[in-house]
Amino acid sequence: MKSIIITGASSGIGRTVAEKFLAEGWTVGLIARREQALHDVAGDHANAHVLPCDVTNADAVEQAFASFARVSPQLDVLFNNAGIFTDPAPIDEIPVQDWLDAVNVNLTGMFLCARAAFGAMRHQSSQGGRIINNGSVSAHTPREGSVTYTTTKHGVSGLTKTLALDGRPFGIACGQIDIGNAESPMINAIAQRNADAGLPPPPMIEASLVADAIWTMANLPLTANTLFQTLMATQMPFVGRG
Repeated sequence: MKSIIITGASSGIGRTVAEKFLAEGWTVGLIARREQALHDVAGDHANAHVLPCDVTNADAVEQAFASFARVSPQLDVLFNNAGIFTDPAPIDEIPVQDWLDAVNVNLTGMFLCARAAFGAMRHQSSQGGRIINNGSVSAHTPREGSVTYTTTKHGVSGLTKTLALDGRPFGIACGQIDIGNAESPMINAIAQRNADAGLPPPPMIEASLVADAIWTMANLPLTANTLFQTLMATQMPFVGRG
């Protein structure tokens, strides 16, 4: 039975991806801060393992991965998904704490989980595995007022490239999915702000399409890697000039 750890698994894209892999019979480690929400995702699946963890806490991350190793000695995939979007504003109106929170979750959290997964994959009996980082179209083109989110997602791209390079000697592949407007609490909040401002809702895609894309990436042989994939709503204003 293949195995995956999913961070940010309690809601949104993480939950949808977790439900996909649980249904397909994988051993799934569920990481997020809200333990009860993780139990809701796990339901009655015997192949689900709840790992309550704050991804910004290095000790907690190590403990979560160690707990998973006790039920699944082989880690095949990490979906490094946990992230936050702070309130939009011009940079001089953004509280410094918002910046620190975004860096801690979106970048440090990704680093800590990738570090733990890389170590597990490097030293397990069947060496190798795959890390899939959740980037964003903001890793290429920002939204207005998104300096905290956009800057951290550019950092995630650097993490992805470096892990893809450093993983080669150990059979560890690393890729990134850049998602544009998949249905989630994050994009729903943006839609609500549009509605409050009298603007139309942003074009969206179903989160299940993201789960299908992650499924495809996860099931590639380790001789192949999707380094970067952009999955977005067709009508969203990502490319072109205004």
